[in-house]
Amino acid sequence: MKVNIVAIGNSKGVRIPKSLLEQCKFNKEAELEVKDNVIILKPARKVREGWSKRLKLMHERKEDSLLINDALDSEMKNWEW
Repeated sequence: MKVNIVAIGNSKGVRIPKSLLEQCKFNKEAELEVKDNVIILKPARKVREGWSKRLKLMHERKEDSLLINDALDSEMKNWEW
């Protein structure tokens, strides 16, 4: 689909048909990035979306072990941060 680039104040923009926005599930925000001279526009994701499923999967795979041993906490009490 070919679209015209239009002036919007000091910026430029394109008009996206409502049907395309609905098809791609756009709401009020979007993520915009440039990759290899291509502008990519994606629906904005919610913060931490999908974390719950991933954390459950990590627990099932036993990949959720502590990186720092709790026993070190007593040694760290005297540290200055």
